[in-house]
Amino acid sequence: MRIAVTGSTGLIGTALSRSLRADGHDIVRLVRRAAQDARRYESAGRGPAGEPPPSEVMWDPKGQYVDTAGLAGCDAVVHLAGAGVGDRRWTPAYKKEIRDSRVLGTAAIADALASLDEPPRTLIVGTAIGYYGDTGTRAVDESAPPGDDFLAGVCQEWEEAAAAAQEAGIRTVFARTGLVVARDGGAWGPLFRIFRAGVGGRMGSGDQYWSHIALHDHIAALRHLLDRDDLSGPFNLTAPEPVTNREVTAAMGRVLHRPTLFPVPAPVLRAALGEFSKDVLGSQRVVPKRLLESGFGFAFPGIEDAVRAALR
Repeated sequence: MRIAVTGSTGLIGTALSRSLRADGHDIVRLVRRAAQDARRYESAGRGPAGEPPPSEVMWDPKGQYVDTAGLAGCDAVVHLAGAGVGDRRWTPAYKKEIRDSRVLGTAAIADALASLDEPPRTLIVGTAIGYYGDTGTRAVDESAPPGDDFLAGVCQEWEEAAAAAQEAGIRTVFARTGLVVARDGGAWGPLFRIFRAGVGGRMGSGDQYWSHIALHDHIAALRHLLDRDDLSGPFNLTAPEPVTNREVTAAMGRVLHRPTLFPVPAPVLRAALGEFSKDVLGSQRVVPKRLLESGFGFAFPGIEDAVRAALR
């Protein structure tokens, strides 16, 4: 297939692109600068002398612009772009950046695909389990209502922004992602550095649920959703059994052979992280009901398995 990917240089985008290329798929990267190898193409996506379509396509999420000519002939689009939630303190300006990067970017992609004479069959939008808000000890699946905090509101707008693609008949999937266990990048990368230094410990009470997923399983799940034309709507990309932060702490200590004697009290997290600390200390017990029902099998379902897989 020919598959366009936004956020292709991020943790998930890089791993997904590598996996798809290894199986012979043609990857088109959406970039926020002039496409390096862009040429003039006919509407069918082929240029003079039968040259292949470009491997890069320019887009401007905030400006609501996508070079649609470069998307001609794509079978699917995987939209993963968005400002990092934990990258900076949540000032009003950065909260706007978090929201706009997701909502405006998704609207730009959906509108562009809907405008094509022959749109792709599939659009996968990488959203987040933040959709559900704080669920406490209550396990929730895709049928649960949205939460009422900032990230829950962003996730609702994020998914609603894909309406144009859905109305155009494009199969649209919302991959609601949990905490991806990876050695480098994402929310888990800093945890590996902290625990390797021997200064890791539980955060707050440690009783809050963290719905994780191994990077390997996340990529496999995206591939599963790409391949299955009968699947649409929301899918939770989380391991079957969510674990508490206390259990995460114990698993990290066992795998890395380090002590876990340095808990971070809730007031310290609030002082250091500001409003974002609510999500670190909050509990999300999310289960992948629809993914399991579709026949997907996890290679690393347990937290210790996921941590070991990340080190490999």
